[in-house]
Amino acid sequence: MSTYRIPFNRATLTGAELQYITEAVARMHLAGDGHFTCQCSAFLERELSAPKVLLTPSCTHALEMSALLLDLTPGDEVIVPSFSFVSTVNAYVLRGATPVFADVRPDTLNLDERTLTALITPRTKAIVLVHYAGVGCEMDEIMSIAGKHDIPVIEDNAHGLFGRYRGRPLGNFGAFATLSFHETKNLTCGEGGALVVNDTQFVERAEILRSKGTNRARFLRGQVDKYTWVDVGSSYLPSEISAAFLFAQLERWEEIQQRRRQLWDRYAAELAAWASAIDIRPPVVPAHCDHPSHLFYLLMPDLEARQRMIAHLADRGVNAVFHYQPLHLSEMGLARGGRRGACPVTESISDRLVRLPLYHGLTEEDQSYVIAAIQAF
Repeated sequence: MSTYRIPFNRATLTGAELQYITEAVARMHLAGDGHFTCQCSAFLERELSAPKVLLTPSCTHALEMSALLLDLTPGDEVIVPSFSFVSTVNAYVLRGATPVFADVRPDTLNLDERTLTALITPRTKAIVLVHYAGVGCEMDEIMSIAGKHDIPVIEDNAHGLFGRYRGRPLGNFGAFATLSFHETKNLTCGEGGALVVNDTQFVERAEILRSKGTNRARFLRGQVDKYTWVDVGSSYLPSEISAAFLFAQLERWEEIQQRRRQLWDRYAAELAAWASAIDIRPPVVPAHCDHPSHLFYLLMPDLEARQRMIAHLADRGVNAVFHYQPLHLSEMGLARGGRRGACPVTESISDRLVRLPLYHGLTEEDQSYVIAAIQAF
């Protein structure tokens, strides 16, 4: 239980979660791909204009599925941003691939497309990007570069569900995209994720890999009279209990997003003058990007200031936190070719970034308290 007056995050509840879980139990289909799993998948396919969306137990599992679908082998290279969660790189390292760490832009903190071409070699088999804070990467340039070299793009869209780049949904650009429904995300089922398959040539195999390498999906559609082992795979199906919880959230996504945007916009408006006066930078959102208000952060002048801000807020009962540490400087990253100075923007911002409380249930009164505490720094 949090001892903070205002926690960093509190999961959203819409009120229908227990009702749908009870319905799932009454249907007596608790394993994967039941009624609510199908409802969630159909909803996401419609909203993202995607050929196929497969729910998974986590975003990590969805990333692992993308690595399997690309048939990665030792010696292959995968370009990944160093400023990301470990799952973004682990999924590909598990297949024996070598990570090639990319730096991020100093404005949006997204993979810097201007460095991309120099990182590509004949061994590059995928480009993985992260829409940090739900703000879209520069997809026009990234997709153009990837297309010239015939390299598939994977969107780690853990932050960006219902965000848009030039009016197009995030998660709709790459061969694959992955979603997260972790407790810290805008929409949640505790632990959960999804693989978005935009390249239709991978749809049938994705179903096979997700069902332990069997053609069970074809059997259930009546396309074969029995199912059997046909490929590698694993168990990447979530429980119907999780899907029932998630569907209650998806139904109310617009209301949840609207409230989060109000909170995000208020932070931006009321902290702008204060931040500018003391060399602190709030998030940058390009005009052609529409973000889902996943997180609000401040970039402090240096590490010492960041640590003082976190302690200052903690003393006042506010739980503010830092974020990713550079993957290329981690123990595993250094063992795989990472070196200090290789991604200077990542190294700088990871020391300076502090995230503020932002969740659907944050009240006006509590947000006022947070803002006042920050301005007293």
